[in-house]
Amino acid sequence: MNSRALSQSIEDVLLQGLELLDGMDDETYSRPLGPPYSATVGKHYRHVIDHFVCLARGLRDGVIDYDDRQRDESIENSRHAARCVTQSLLGTLQLLTARDADAPCSVAYSVGYRDAAPLSIQSTVAREICYCVSHAIHHFAIIRLVCAELGLMLPEIFGVAPSTLKYRATHA
Repeated sequence: MNSRALSQSIEDVLLQGLELLDGMDDETYSRPLGPPYSATVGKHYRHVIDHFVCLARGLRDGVIDYDDRQRDESIENSRHAARCVTQSLLGTLQLLTARDADAPCSVAYSVGYRDAAPLSIQSTVAREICYCVSHAIHHFAIIRLVCAELGLMLPEIFGVAPSTLKYRATHA
């Protein structure tokens, strides 16, 4: 297992998040837009961070429960609060070893609309890191659209999957 590549992927996406936070004020960060977005940059960012927090908590006991998100409104409304949690996650998740990444874990997540009980499936920490990074990129793409509506420009790679960047580079 290439734990360095996994740690680097976490660092890359969370550093993009910190760059996002530095590029606006709290009013812009928490400004709600109308449809079709009906959200704020802060709400999407908090959602991303919630998943990484679930991952970090799950490292301790081997159970990652994505339904047990804190949904801390301070992270939605305060770039300072969001920055503090992001930096803490960077410190925690960058310490992953190959043994950590290869470790099995149980994942709880509600995926069905009709069934109230969350599914519990077996996974590995590495797979869940990949999920959290991919999930972050997906929400960063949405944040990119919201920022465009707000008249804010973001770096060219923000919200773009690494595979897309590689494809573009080979077909340029």
